[in-house]
Amino acid sequence: MMETRHPRRARRVSARDAMKKGFSTIMSAQFFSSLADNALFVAAVELLRAGGAPEWQRAALVPMFALFYVVLAPFVGAFADALPKGRVMFVSNSIKVAGCLMMLFGSHPLLAYAVVGLGAAAYSPAKYGILTELLPPSQLVKANGWIEGLTIGSIILGVLLGGQLVGPHLSPLLLALDLPFVDLGLTTPPEAAISAIVFIYMLAAGFNLYIPRTEAPLQRMNGNLWWLVRDFSHCNARLWNDKLGQISLATTTLFWGVAGNLRYIVLAWAAAALGYSTTQASSLVGVVAIGTAVGAVLASALMRLDRATAVIPMGIGMGLLVIAMNFIDNVWVAAPFLVLLGGLGGFLVVPMNALLQHRGHNLMGAGRSIAVQNFNEQACILGLGAFYAGMTKFGLSAFAAITLFGLVVAGIMELIRRWHAHNLRQHAAEVDRLLAIARSDGH
Repeated sequence: MMETRHPRRARRVSARDAMKKGFSTIMSAQFFSSLADNALFVAAVELLRAGGAPEWQRAALVPMFALFYVVLAPFVGAFADALPKGRVMFVSNSIKVAGCLMMLFGSHPLLAYAVVGLGAAAYSPAKYGILTELLPPSQLVKANGWIEGLTIGSIILGVLLGGQLVGPHLSPLLLALDLPFVDLGLTTPPEAAISAIVFIYMLAAGFNLYIPRTEAPLQRMNGNLWWLVRDFSHCNARLWNDKLGQISLATTTLFWGVAGNLRYIVLAWAAAALGYSTTQASSLVGVVAIGTAVGAVLASALMRLDRATAVIPMGIGMGLLVIAMNFIDNVWVAAPFLVLLGGLGGFLVVPMNALLQHRGHNLMGAGRSIAVQNFNEQACILGLGAFYAGMTKFGLSAFAAITLFGLVVAGIMELIRRWHAHNLRQHAAEVDRLLAIARSDGH
């Protein structure tokens, strides 16, 4: 039986037309979805606090959000490759809406937030995978610069929005809203904030409907779950065995592991070194994000796909700068320092992310490649987070824990640099061939 499609969504477009008509739509959908994710985090924390939940439950929101990234990694990539990416993103945002509604109507916030994380886990392979379908390889670095910069901007604005939605100025206005024929039973500021965030997710889902269908062939999803696990393991192994894929995957995995935990490290450092409260310290987390956005935009303008591995030393610099935080006790020095720290990270991740997408798309398809990337990155976030938390649990001061954390990051990046140098010596012909492909596709 032939499937009936709406002409707007059924019409296939060339990569050049899609670049003109679809890229801004993807950026809009990504911005509002990420904005809602970060606003919801603040609202969920406030919901738990208002309900008298213990402190560990508020801290558990972050790993609960990351949980399905790791658990469902074998399946979400295949799901993203089996359907048009715009439809996958629409379904994913709908799952996020369902998680918000669960939070509003009595489910435990940790469980509901995990459902939102499920939607985010399904969303990510489609969000990045569609770039390789819509754009020529020569545009991937620039596109990644835009999407990473926009995502970082949405993180900053999302946290600020969430704080305002549960604050004393906006929450009374939201609670006073009277919808005709609808009684949502909202009685607290966090509930009012979450109800507003639902509409932001719905706006993002609306943009998803207008993402154009590309000419990329769909890959049928196997219904055998064990086969999907084996297929994912095979894809993971293929990327780790590829002489460029392994370097870009290792670098981006470590970067996101650091970035995922840096907000906690900055908070702990600001309290110990500057005597800042959490509210004051959170503004410094935003300063790091601003630096990352600047670095991402600069990398998108200056870097080429075949030169991506040249940024590896910046990862070593990130680790050393984390250690150098211990010697700063003045906010006027701290602010530009944190911009520099974030800038190095942004300049590092954009070209390496583009190279990883390029190799993954050639080896196994965009969705599976991004799912492998998400699995490794989220596992690194959890691992480094456990490492840092374990150090503080065993009595190390914030300064000592930050020093060890920075040494581990710099040390791992140095090992990655040596790994790539070894590949250049021992597998020169293969690396040259892969770089030639990247050079050719990057023009």
